[in-house]
Amino acid sequence: MTRVFRRLTAGAVAVLLAGSLAACSDDPNSIGAQANKGDSKGYVAGDGTIEQIGSGERGKPVSLSGKLLDGTQWSSDQATGKVVVLNVWGAWCPPCQEELPHLQKAWTGWQDSGKPVVMLGINQRDSVQRAQAMLDKFAISYPSLAEDGGRALLSLQGKVRAYPTTLVLDKQHRIAARVSGEVTESTLNGLVDDVLKSS
Repeated sequence: MTRVFRRLTAGAVAVLLAGSLAACSDDPNSIGAQANKGDSKGYVAGDGTIEQIGSGERGKPVSLSGKLLDGTQWSSDQATGKVVVLNVWGAWCPPCQEELPHLQKAWTGWQDSGKPVVMLGINQRDSVQRAQAMLDKFAISYPSLAEDGGRALLSLQGKVRAYPTTLVLDKQHRIAARVSGEVTESTLNGLVDDVLKSS
């Protein structure tokens, strides 16, 4: 009886494992599916999932600081009382490049309208020269933090799990929205407007 039970248990475990692996592979954007794909892209791409967090459910304010690509220091204290849009990106990430024009258009619109919004890129894994060359290619005018060994990501409360990721912080600098993957100008404008209304 004991041997039969052990065999049945082992069989049940095998079936469960097979089912869970199949479930992972059903989602082409899952970490498991992307790893099994074997395309060696070296990062997990987001699928564009949008998360909005109600005002009463937001966590502690994000405190962020670091050196910009031009060598000057930046701190979230410089954006007191403003909504802050953070975009985590890399020149090595094709979806990051695809969304850069959308981010620039949104940024230009906020500046032209006088909305209290600050935009900041957070570069990952690039040299200053490579990151700046990519921004120059797309005529990006908002600043970007230089690669800092992941210290900036630690300030973002575990909300960055894919590239690119865009976070919208409310006027208290609490995380109010996240886009995991590429974002369009219209989507980002909608998220920022919602945060401005709720702040």
